[in-house]
Amino acid sequence: MGNYKEDIAIIIPALDPDERMTVLAGELHDHGFENIILVDDGSAFENRTYFKACKEQYGCHIIRHVVNFGKGMALKSAFNYILTSRPELRGAVTVDCDGQHVLKDIITCAALTCDNPDKLVLGCRKFDDPAIPWRSRFGNKLTRGLIRLLCGIHVSDTQTGLRGLPLPLIADYFANTKGERFEYEMNMLLAAKENHIPVKEFPIETIYLADNESSHFNPFLDSIRIYKVFLKFMLSSLSSFIIDIVLFYLLGVILRPIVPDNVMIFENYVFGGSLLTLLRTVISRLISSLYNFLMNKNQVFKNKSKSPAVIVRYYILCAVQLLLSWLLIDHVLGFIHYRTVRKCIIDTFLFVISFQIQREWVFKNRKKH
Repeated sequence: MGNYKEDIAIIIPALDPDERMTVLAGELHDHGFENIILVDDGSAFENRTYFKACKEQYGCHIIRHVVNFGKGMALKSAFNYILTSRPELRGAVTVDCDGQHVLKDIITCAALTCDNPDKLVLGCRKFDDPAIPWRSRFGNKLTRGLIRLLCGIHVSDTQTGLRGLPLPLIADYFANTKGERFEYEMNMLLAAKENHIPVKEFPIETIYLADNESSHFNPFLDSIRIYKVFLKFMLSSLSSFIIDIVLFYLLGVILRPIVPDNVMIFENYVFGGSLLTLLRTVISRLISSLYNFLMNKNQVFKNKSKSPAVIVRYYILCAVQLLLSWLLIDHVLGFIHYRTVRKCIIDTFLFVISFQIQREWVFKNRKKH
């Protein structure tokens, strides 16, 4: 078992820090951490004195960006330094510069990183305390719910800056994970999920100073960057949904003179339905589903498999979903006169279920043995 003080680097990305970073570096140094890396991500000239003090007083290694590139790039600059200049280290712990992470939690994170060389370690805050700023409570709970629903990632703090990263995971995955700013930390969780990297959580003390005013997180712009990982799926689904609905409507106009609406299939059975509805549903779904398959496979779930089993699984799901859509349109929400409106409502519910099945079964990247 390694010595976390010698084997784990502490990475502190910072933009225009204050004396709290100097205090933090001093605490880490006094405890015995030998590898403290500070990333100056384009700080103003007057704020560089804090980096100089940390270097001169505590022997910190300084990486400087001339302009602000974002937290993701700052972390990856530190990862690159470790991989090229300090490959003997066993991993790294990322820490915020503004005093939100206390020494005892950093120590725990470093020790857990040493003891779990195959896991992503997260120091997770508790968001039930009303003393926590509302934007942090709301933002984290919203993101936590979305990432659990859409991606199947079960973590209690999606935006924590206290993370333990074993060196093999940095080299193989996280150094190449996309993202330049705050969205990088979300992408890191997605990369862990995609590559079957287990996550180990531990509780940390929750500290917010002056309503978290020192944070450079922009609630609007950075939320867009974070949630854009979900927007790809939403765009794929929405565009294929629009194709499906438009075709369904046009086929009704075209086929109604040919196939009267009162021609039924299985009309003696409880689950019968009209032939016209079936034809409209099948044709529109075949076209829209092929488009959706290609988008989801290549753009959303990044499935590289060339196995025909992928499209077989997809169309098994499509067949079941199509059958449910057809039957429910004729037997549910009868108080709504227009079938197209019924279809919109029914397919919205089926959409949520379908996504999770696609994620966990259809397009799930299988481990290579």
